[in-house]
Amino acid sequence: MTAQRQVANAGLAAKIRSKKWISAPGVFEMISARLADAMGFDALYMTGYGTVASYLGVPDAGLATYTDMVGRVTQICTVTETPLIADGDTGYGGLLNIEHTVRGYETAGACVIQLEDQEFPKKCGHTPGRRVIPIEDAVSKLKVAAATRDSSDFLIMARTDARGLYGLDEALKRAEAFAKAGADIIFVESPESEEEMVKIGKTFKGLPLIVNVVEGGSTPVLPVADYQAIGYSLAIYPAAGFLAMGEALRQVYGQILKTGSSIGAPPGLYDFQEFSRLMGFEHVWEFEKKWADAA
Repeated sequence: MTAQRQVANAGLAAKIRSKKWISAPGVFEMISARLADAMGFDALYMTGYGTVASYLGVPDAGLATYTDMVGRVTQICTVTETPLIADGDTGYGGLLNIEHTVRGYETAGACVIQLEDQEFPKKCGHTPGRRVIPIEDAVSKLKVAAATRDSSDFLIMARTDARGLYGLDEALKRAEAFAKAGADIIFVESPESEEEMVKIGKTFKGLPLIVNVVEGGSTPVLPVADYQAIGYSLAIYPAAGFLAMGEALRQVYGQILKTGSSIGAPPGLYDFQEFSRLMGFEHVWEFEKKWADAA
């Protein structure tokens, strides 16, 4: 990890601990990562759903491996400067796997690792049928994670998926146990009403609390001021980017299919020269000019 990224990660960790509001867009491959990185966000969120879909073309249903995901963390951190919150799924196995995963994500440059209490194979948090491991096993995983990290600025986000099959009270019980086990951020996944969200906010007034905003998902999509009033201080928007991309591609590809041309395709196309600069071609042009002159 570069010294610049260490400083940036420390800054994000301090902001999260102070519970200053943070909105983190979901990034899922290198174009979305570069684009979001250039816009000045406090943090980026590497979405498991989007990463698995873009990298492997399969559902977020436990099919991606640790190697798949840590490789994405490494590459995103290589091409961006903004601190990264990274989905670590279940930690990819038992306690020894948790140790390996935490070390790998921290070394790769992430600032926050998200770990959840689902059984393997896990599923997207806004899909049905999610089952969780015994609470004692989940607590042990978080204790190992907290003991493994090298820096206190590498934060652990503890997510419980118990709400779906076991109810909100079980989810709150687990989240409280996770906080005692060393979690820095609490993530009660997929509350299904504002009333449930308010109950979560009242339960956790100490640690930072995150809301997972999935357009079309289980949790109400609210204005930032409403989330803050409830008690949330961090919002991730994992799906907005790939849903927008999917619709844009559907429209432009549909136009080409229908007319044989991209002319008139809504909602318009990113300027090619600007996109090339975003991808780093200016360095290529400058490099070639320098060494052509030298030759």
